[in-house]
Amino acid sequence: MPTAERSAPPVQPEESAGDWDLVIEPRRHLLDVNIREIWNYRDLLLMFVKRDIITVYKQTILGPIWFVVQPIMTTIVYLFVFGRVAKVSTDGMPQILFYMSGIIMWNYFADCFNKTSGTFRSNAEIFGKVYFPRLIVPLSQVISGIIKFFIQAGLFITIWLWFVATTDAVRPNYWAYSTIWLLPLMAGMGLGFGILFSSLTTKYRDLTFLIQFGVQLAMYATPIIYPMSILSDTARSILWWNPIAHIIEAFKYGFLGSGEASVAGLLYATAFTVLSLSFGIVVFNRTEQTFMDTV
Repeated sequence: MPTAERSAPPVQPEESAGDWDLVIEPRRHLLDVNIREIWNYRDLLLMFVKRDIITVYKQTILGPIWFVVQPIMTTIVYLFVFGRVAKVSTDGMPQILFYMSGIIMWNYFADCFNKTSGTFRSNAEIFGKVYFPRLIVPLSQVISGIIKFFIQAGLFITIWLWFVATTDAVRPNYWAYSTIWLLPLMAGMGLGFGILFSSLTTKYRDLTFLIQFGVQLAMYATPIIYPMSILSDTARSILWWNPIAHIIEAFKYGFLGSGEASVAGLLYATAFTVLSLSFGIVVFNRTEQTFMDTV
């Protein structure tokens, strides 16, 4: 009997790269930041921001009001310790405005730095299961931090407006508009140092203790509780190398009329921010490839 011929299975046409929804490729260089990919994951970014703002305070009594309570309580402590007991000069500025202006700016930097410094350790389980741009997590913490800053800044502006309307002690000037540039500098610096230390702590865990101590120490090396005018020339020259000092001084000078703001200082802070952020991204991208073996 004649046997039936078996027909060969139809050849499927090869799918081109354009038929895929997502193509994951190896990173070409360590300073590679795919802005388009981050934009495609913007919904995830917003979800992380919502988590940082709402979920953290979901089961608390005061909720997001803690954003306002924190600078108020810190300012009260500074008023008593440095204003009444130590009697540190504030250059004739109202003490509550002098301390609060430095506190809200420093809190934003410290918040960005502290939270982004735990990116790999805190999200190791998510990173090991799901793919998404890893920079999404630290970026969400920077964005949630700016929301907290605006809430605290609203309190500061309210008190500031009252002093502007009722006294002549506060002398605002055009440097107040530099806040539009000062905030990105604080965000970039906090993000750069945060992702750098986040990468280092995946291998060297004892650096987490250094972070907490270092942030507290750096605050006293920044003109938050004291004005630059009470420092000696030597101390000023040393403090000049602290880029955050230029940012906070420009903010205080713009809103209070007290401080030492300079274009050269902000240019130095800008260059420092770009370098620290670039170096942080390089180390972050390199650690991202192997951190699951050490965390």
